[in-house]
Amino acid sequence: MEAIRRWKTAHPDLWEFILFNILSNCATVTNFVVLWLTTGILFANLNEPFQWFIFDYSAEGSGGLGGFLGFLVAYICAQIVNYIVQRKLVFGATVDISKTIGWYILTVTVAGLISIALPGYITPILSQYVGSFAATVANVINIFLQVVINYPMMKFVIMKKD
Repeated sequence: MEAIRRWKTAHPDLWEFILFNILSNCATVTNFVVLWLTTGILFANLNEPFQWFIFDYSAEGSGGLGGFLGFLVAYICAQIVNYIVQRKLVFGATVDISKTIGWYILTVTVAGLISIALPGYITPILSQYVGSFAATVANVINIFLQVVINYPMMKFVIMKKD
């Protein structure tokens, strides 16, 4: 254990990034569970095609309106969990939430637009290769993109220390 403590002390930024990714799994698990519950049960009958703005969810490949709503609700739930976990356990942020919540909302909105729009386009393509597992693979791609967007914003803007 002492070797791990020394390594963490010697590499605090790398340890923080590793911890960020490990604890992001709380949000990831939330995201998958909510996605499966919403698309499999709650919105399962809402399979008519949904197209609005940049969102294009075909009934066959993307689950239609139910697929869109499932990804949206899963994303929102995951971001709530992620904010709480990252603030307390990774960054130990003490900054007043009211000073940075706008930045967090903006960050997750931009990442969310990408994350909710992207499945409508890539799920039909992925389904040709992985069948009904396509929504799960699309979700994995979304999670990777969220790390690329969220970590720098959280580290340098949202969760900065006072």
